[in-house]
Amino acid sequence: MQPNDGILNILLIIKIKSVILNTPITHLHIALGAKMAEFAGYNMPISYTTITDEHHTVRNGVGVFDVSHMGEFIIRGKQALDLVQHVTSNDASQLEIGEAQYSCMPNGEGGIVDDLLVYRLTEEACSEGEKSFMLVVNASNIEKDWNWISANNHYEAKMINISDKSGLIAVQGPKAVEVLQKLTNIDLSSIKYYSFTKGTIAGIDNVLISATGYTGSGGFELYVANENTTSLWNAVFDAGKEFGIKPCGLGARDTLRLEKGFCLYGNDIDDTTSPLEAGLGWITKLKKSHPFNGQDLMQKQKISGLTRKLVGFTMQERRVPRHGYIIFDQDENEIGVVTSGTQSPSLDVPIGMGYVSIGYAAPGSKIFVQVGKKNLEAIVTATPFL
Repeated sequence: MQPNDGILNILLIIKIKSVILNTPITHLHIALGAKMAEFAGYNMPISYTTITDEHHTVRNGVGVFDVSHMGEFIIRGKQALDLVQHVTSNDASQLEIGEAQYSCMPNGEGGIVDDLLVYRLTEEACSEGEKSFMLVVNASNIEKDWNWISANNHYEAKMINISDKSGLIAVQGPKAVEVLQKLTNIDLSSIKYYSFTKGTIAGIDNVLISATGYTGSGGFELYVANENTTSLWNAVFDAGKEFGIKPCGLGARDTLRLEKGFCLYGNDIDDTTSPLEAGLGWITKLKKSHPFNGQDLMQKQKISGLTRKLVGFTMQERRVPRHGYIIFDQDENEIGVVTSGTQSPSLDVPIGMGYVSIGYAAPGSKIFVQVGKKNLEAIVTATPFL
């Protein structure tokens, strides 16, 4: 090895890691004139028209998001349930085939590795006594989550990473059922919230049709093989013309989820935040029979009580709170930090979420957000905001 070979290898690794990835339909977004930007290592559409326009489209009609950057892992085997139970906080033993649940992966030290969806799959591809699950994780955490689950796989469970083979389209809004029903013989109205089925849509077989989403406006998420993603996208838009269907970017996805008080990993939850602090006690089953990582810590935290809590708040002046802004009490004592903020398109007021000392967590509490050199008044508000 020449003296500079090591440096060259390091630079090559950095270059490889800095490559921005495309989803199976990035070319469609560019052709539609979307404003593109890097997100979680992918070249993603931020908006096509305006964030407000796309937001209202989803709240009142139907919009479509490309979320193919998300990660998907298959967990299969005789002890697949044991592995899922060990790494996730919710109780996957309660899932029937065709059901999904929101959950998180505690890191064993009081924080969160990631939040995710857990799907109980059919057992067609399984041997006798085996179960099968799909975990859907955040794009920015695919490698991290895979390594974490692998390190915790002390069970008879096979892990398969299908992230690079899977496309994912989210058709969201009150008109989503009417649009998609034109493309399938499956009775979509019979699919309950957080349930799913597999079938044919627009002549494409083996589409996983999930009554889930990140907007709070109803709709479906469609998991499909990469090579069929373009055809599915085009068919959905042809079917939705009469309903004013529009493509939507990550900007509207963020305003929609914030109005509903949904957490965003990396902003509202991370490796340092407890599920209980984040208001995720409802997915943290402290009494389930198979303990999860850090379950004892969560039990102790519940007994001793929280010192801070994630809350929603509404600004009393027309200034938008931003991630990282400091929160004070009326005596200018620092009591917390903003994690998310936006101008709510539905309410036409600035809203946000942040962690505050437990004494200021009750709805109606007055807090002050530091914006520039001013501390601006805000009122703690119950979530969802609408």
